[in-house]
Amino acid sequence: MPVVEIVVRGRVQGVGFRYFVLRLAQQHGLDGEVWNRRDGGVEIIASHTDAEVLDEFEKTLYEGPGKVSAVTSSPGYLPVQRGFRIGDSR
Repeated sequence: MPVVEIVVRGRVQGVGFRYFVLRLAQQHGLDGEVWNRRDGGVEIIASHTDAEVLDEFEKTLYEGPGKVSAVTSSPGYLPVQRGFRIGDSR
């Protein structure tokens, strides 16, 4: 199953961005997690059986609250997990 690790930079903490990601991920049927990074960004690990769904999810992140300045992604690893959740800051 394709897995992607995404880092979102900009003014994305304290604006409800993680909750936006949670709702978006649930709408897309993704498994994974989102959390605040200590450097002010937000990190997401997400998986889906269809890589095109992950691509669409990633593009939609620019529409979130706050001001997204950059979205970068790379292949990731997700231990077996069902559903999507907000995790602790790291």
